[in-house]
Amino acid sequence: MAAGPLAEPRTVGLVKVSTRGDYASRALLSLALHADESGPTSVRDIAERTGLPQPYLEQILLALKGAGLVRSKRGVGGGYVLAREPSRITLANIVSAVDGPIALGDFGEPHQNGACDHEGQCVLLTIWGVLGEHMRRHLDELTLADIARMAGGELAWPVFEPAD
Repeated sequence: MAAGPLAEPRTVGLVKVSTRGDYASRALLSLALHADESGPTSVRDIAERTGLPQPYLEQILLALKGAGLVRSKRGVGGGYVLAREPSRITLANIVSAVDGPIALGDFGEPHQNGACDHEGQCVLLTIWGVLGEHMRRHLDELTLADIARMAGGELAWPVFEPAD
């Protein structure tokens, strides 16, 4: 993965989402929203619809293709189509395709039976692991079909309710 401004995480609510994860989600949402149109959608059309930079989008679509989320067709009239039904593609599938396994951080494994190297390390590693798993499960519950329905006004958007 390339470093630089496009690889920086974005803050959404209180969770950091990588630019790659955001762009991949936006690109696949565009394909889902236009799935009724005949034939593949060009990278240029996806870039125009979503406002994403085309060269970076091409890299992301290749990663999504490698993960089996999109198929491509070369040549005139070529482009990308979803490889599965939107109801069978989750946000977890999309994010992990471009960013790797979903985790809150790369902190290592907690030691067992109180054999911690540093004060408080084990309990915090366990907490980060639990939070990462919670986030992964939540992303697994949201499908591309759900998000397309939200974008089309057929389903209520999630609501962020900050703690008091």
